[in-house]
Amino acid sequence: MSLGKSITVLLTLGRLPKALELARALTAAGCRVLVADPFAFHLCRASNAVEKSYKTPSPHSHQEQYLTHLLDIVAREKVDLVLPVSEEALHVSLLKNRLPDGTRLFALSNDVLQALHDKYTFTQTAENAGLKVPETYLASDAQASRFAASGDTVLKPRLGCSGQELRMLSPDSLPKQPLGSAETIIQKRIFGREVSTLSLCRNGKVLAHVTYEGNVFAGTVAVCFRRVSDLPQVKEWVADFARSGGYSYFLAFDFIVDEAGTPWPLECNPRLTSGIHFLDPHGIANAITNFEEATEVGLKPGERFQEGHTTLLQVYGNVLRPQKALRHLRAMLGARDVLWSLADPAPFPLMTPYSWAVLKQVMFRGRTFGEAATRDIAWPPQRTIRSDASSPAVKPASAHGSCS
Repeated sequence: MSLGKSITVLLTLGRLPKALELARALTAAGCRVLVADPFAFHLCRASNAVEKSYKTPSPHSHQEQYLTHLLDIVAREKVDLVLPVSEEALHVSLLKNRLPDGTRLFALSNDVLQALHDKYTFTQTAENAGLKVPETYLASDAQASRFAASGDTVLKPRLGCSGQELRMLSPDSLPKQPLGSAETIIQKRIFGREVSTLSLCRNGKVLAHVTYEGNVFAGTVAVCFRRVSDLPQVKEWVADFARSGGYSYFLAFDFIVDEAGTPWPLECNPRLTSGIHFLDPHGIANAITNFEEATEVGLKPGERFQEGHTTLLQVYGNVLRPQKALRHLRAMLGARDVLWSLADPAPFPLMTPYSWAVLKQVMFRGRTFGEAATRDIAWPPQRTIRSDASSPAVKPASAHGSCS
């Protein structure tokens, strides 16, 4: 695919700022951009970078209807490239052998995505590649309770996202009932600096990479973030992992870097994340549309970016904690808004009304922004075929040392 020839790209989500970033970059590169989303109104619908938006069923509850709907859009609009944006990527990956000739899917196969998305099998995969990982057990494992009693740990669902159902445990706060099922993991708690990464890979080679950290959070989701340039060891870990599996497309990770400077991966997100806001738009559009010939992609000017509406909400929400509110305000004033564009102005003022489907869940149902934005597109645990209920725990190799 060439930027000299107009192609039609279907983004399979439009509600998040990262989708808007993609839409603008691809349109500027000469692509015709369409969006499909279970929400009738979403952020990208307000953008002049999007030619047409389609409402779909929810993949979480109506997966086959969702896939059929996407296939209808592909056929009707003669789509050249289907590009997943967020948690819906696991569902969209099932189209890999169902798309017409000439239509490409920018995603790994479903079985590979499941193995990376699953926090337990991801940790096993990284361990088997010789990379350092936190000690991890299935919560149903016979050793899990003894492990939890030995120090600080984290209990979390294997397939959770946006920090949902995450619990910090200490030996003196352990519940009397069983810790959890085979759908839950217990992991050594690492203390240190929390950072995230986004990389675009092709056959194990990293074409684009950014390491960044949150300055302001809505729940566990960073809404104001800055680029990190002093942790090359994090990029090295990502490069080693990508090379070990020959991975392609977007890979994202969450790490904690301990006091010794060792990066410990907490989870893999085999999809696009907010790190896209740091990447050069022209470069990323060229890499996506000319994937087999793509060269390395650089970074956008600037080190700090934010979704300003949500950041401002965090400032207001901490008005009774003035020091925290002031810290958030300073971060906000020093960051560039990812929605505002003079060439595409409508999404910025329309963010609130066009995000009502998310906001009403936060306001009236007590959900976090992350949960509300992904609940209807998440991959349900019951769709994952397990064969590892009695798999051995993931333990640090002798060379790993200890973490604090």
